[in-house]
Amino acid sequence: MINRTKPTFETSELLQIRHRVQQQKPLIHCITHPIVIKDCANALLSIAARPIMAEYPPEVAQITSLAQALSINLGNINAVRMQAMMLSGKSALENNIPCVLDAVGVACSEPRLAFAHDFIRECRPCVIKGNSSELKALSGLESHAKGVDAGEQDRIREETLEEHIAALQQLSIVTGAVIACTGAIDIVTNGTTVAILKNGCESMSLLTGTGCMLGALTAGFISAGEPFAAAIFAISYLNICGELAQEGRPGPSSFFLRFMDLLYLVTDQQLENAINIIIQKGRTQHA
Repeated sequence: MINRTKPTFETSELLQIRHRVQQQKPLIHCITHPIVIKDCANALLSIAARPIMAEYPPEVAQITSLAQALSINLGNINAVRMQAMMLSGKSALENNIPCVLDAVGVACSEPRLAFAHDFIRECRPCVIKGNSSELKALSGLESHAKGVDAGEQDRIREETLEEHIAALQQLSIVTGAVIACTGAIDIVTNGTTVAILKNGCESMSLLTGTGCMLGALTAGFISAGEPFAAAIFAISYLNICGELAQEGRPGPSSFFLRFMDLLYLVTDQQLENAINIIIQKGRTQHA
């Protein structure tokens, strides 16, 4: 069993990650897909990071070597983008640059799943992000994805929480990465410690790209913080901005504009007041 404890870090420590990003203005190399390039770049600019969205294979290794973090997103893959991703991932590993892998669509596409396994093995990302169906597929478990969305049978609920935690911890141990599972309940684990995050809002599901922005923000924060804490803070940051943007129940377009504004305008006090984290210490025993 896992014992629930108080957080091993204070909220003020998480906020220090934000402050370091604001001071350091890190260069974040993102290889993502055309649908979300602009939104991911603007999300990074909102936290004072400097995005570069290069994917031309002859230049990506050099660009990654100059960056403070790398974000890889498997949405809308093609042969050139996959080549660039692998070159950048290897450059990040060689230069000790933290890397985030957003495993978009690996539960609905065998080529993406195979590439994700290859990338994890050869590039060893610090954080692997996905929804519950995607992370089940990465773990070799049966998944029920609906395209790039988690299937209803895979969704994390209170009654299945411990089962999901055990599988995510095992994936973390096997890959050596922090695992960030997103959904109505978010889970982050480094294999021994688990954070259960309960911020967020329904309006975010009406927009395309919020999950991709989360991957970029995770890379931004991981440039200035330890991977487990950075992943927790990125999810909390994005979801709290969503909660605040949803006040008054705006339509999707108005919500998006308010959400993007809040990525820049949200205060430390608002974050501290809203953040909802439960920390579990210890590792579930596996059969």
